[in-house]
Amino acid sequence: MLRQVRGLGTLVPSHEDVWQIPAETEATVLRILKLPGSQVEADTVLAEMSNPQLEQEAVDAALQVKAAEAEYASLKVKLDSDLMTQRAGAATVSADYNEAQRQAKTDKALYDLGVVSGLTAKASAGKAEELETRNTIEDERLKINKQAIESQLAVQAAKVGEMRALADLKRQQLEKLKVRAGVAGVLVEMPLAVGQHVLPGAELAKVVQPNHLMAALKIPETQARDVQIGEPASIDTHNGVISGTVSRVDPAVQNGTVTVDVRLTGELPKGARPDLSVDGTIDLEKLENVLYVGRPAFGQETSTISMFVLDREGNGATRTQVKTGRASVNLIQIESGLKEGDTVILSDMSRWDNTDRVRLE
Repeated sequence: MLRQVRGLGTLVPSHEDVWQIPAETEATVLRILKLPGSQVEADTVLAEMSNPQLEQEAVDAALQVKAAEAEYASLKVKLDSDLMTQRAGAATVSADYNEAQRQAKTDKALYDLGVVSGLTAKASAGKAEELETRNTIEDERLKINKQAIESQLAVQAAKVGEMRALADLKRQQLEKLKVRAGVAGVLVEMPLAVGQHVLPGAELAKVVQPNHLMAALKIPETQARDVQIGEPASIDTHNGVISGTVSRVDPAVQNGTVTVDVRLTGELPKGARPDLSVDGTIDLEKLENVLYVGRPAFGQETSTISMFVLDREGNGATRTQVKTGRASVNLIQIESGLKEGDTVILSDMSRWDNTDRVRLE
């Protein structure tokens, strides 16, 4: 016995295939170029809007980028000039140092030969030591100044980058005044009117991809408790049956039903579109080696009901107490009261509630 549940529902776009287009800035609608139901491509312009203040801000941002770039170039020239001047001074000190070293070596050699006095040799050595110290200091100053130049240029470069980012943002916002679809699909909503003023975050349009639909079924809450994610399902669009699997079970109950989403795995038939009414059947489980019968008009699962069992001759029926088990859409399990081969009446027999036996004509 295959246990199933059934529910009515509609085809809806998959959540990941709905493209909602929000407004990024304040704007006024100038023209509407597409209406709901239109086939659109990713770059199709749906509407055109205007924001004079944003246009001015975009121009100002572009000018600020040029000013920041010019300031960066001017600063770099100045710092490079200062660095060249310092390098020239360091080169002079280095030359004097090398000369003083050679003079000190010469005077020491002459002193060893007794040509010059010890005072002269000491003076030359002292001058060489002094210039050595100055040369070391100049090298360190040159290194520190190079690092300082890199830091100053980095600060100015960051400012240029900031101005460029602002200009790019304004340019993108300006481009967004032409509302584009963003994806290929069908325009399903366009809640705009010419002359309307929209605020940031307002919905401008909604585009769905019609080939990526799922079924949202309303299953009675008494039957939805057994529905599990991954169970197979079949969706009847009244123009074909599509196979699918349960992808989500809503944890909330609304108006006595639970919403069950079914991801469609079969090919969509022609005419399938969002909000199309469908019938869905979900396979819960297959019960092996059980006794079951067609579901009677007032048969509830796990209960005791009265059913009329036909006589062997087929001209009469006797009321019998039957204990039912688990139920499906059109079938119900019999735990006791019937045996295999019995023929029962499934139609409404409430007119004969006070009768234990009826005759069939």
